[in-house]
Amino acid sequence: MAAVSAAFSLLPHGGTVVVPDAAYNGVMATVADLEAAGAATVRRVDLTDTAAVVAALPGADLLWLESPTNPLLEVADLPTLTAAAREHGVLSVVDNTFATPLLQRPLADGADVVVHSVTKYLAGHSDVLLGAVVTGRTDAGRALHARLYRHRQLQGGIPGPMEAWLALRGMRTLHLRLERACANAAELAARLESHPAVQRVRYPDLGAIVSIEVAGGREGAERVAAATRLWVHATSLGGVESLLERRRRQPNEPAKVPEELLRLSVGVEDVEDLWRDLSSALDHAAD
Repeated sequence: MAAVSAAFSLLPHGGTVVVPDAAYNGVMATVADLEAAGAATVRRVDLTDTAAVVAALPGADLLWLESPTNPLLEVADLPTLTAAAREHGVLSVVDNTFATPLLQRPLADGADVVVHSVTKYLAGHSDVLLGAVVTGRTDAGRALHARLYRHRQLQGGIPGPMEAWLALRGMRTLHLRLERACANAAELAARLESHPAVQRVRYPDLGAIVSIEVAGGREGAERVAAATRLWVHATSLGGVESLLERRRRQPNEPAKVPEELLRLSVGVEDVEDLWRDLSSALDHAAD
């Protein structure tokens, strides 16, 4: 959230920001607070409707993108949208937490600023709270970096040496962890497609997050979450362990997110162990 706040400091007071209608709920809460305080005008758009996003850009100051989105796993056309933002003089920010720099590089796609929750895949061991903001190696990127650096200095969002060390330690194994987690996620997504208790699988063939909508509505999803033994029912993601959560239990989760949606953060455990535990829990969905 310190990284998110730093990125939003680039929005002028009273400016206009274009944001997805469903994304990380910390971002959604931030823009709602800015809107309520009269500090910003917010234009919410369906990120998958590229034409609608482009149509919302004239007169805007900042475009906030997240791809894939949390937790609906919607995918944005980043090259088209960042190019359109640049054409309209709109600053573009991309939250790249789910994809990581190994699967997607928004700066190369034209983004001005990239945000990561380092807590998740980059550090990867569920033991650090940290964010990162990245800019390009251009004159414009260095100018943005200077503004962001000053915000960090004055607001005090500065990590301690232990947090920085933990993140650097985790990044040494990012490629190995992500490769295993992505392989597990792809296999589980394929199997979940045919499970009778699963109404919909959301998986963009990218990354290690899978979201599913299960039979039995909210109660069915809660039963599944309560029945797992290896999968941990928790709100974080991106660690070596597999986690799942019914996202609408969070009070500020966007209404667009279905009540019966479970977000699965697939870890590095044996995929057969993960499947046995999850499929057994899904058998309880309609109880």
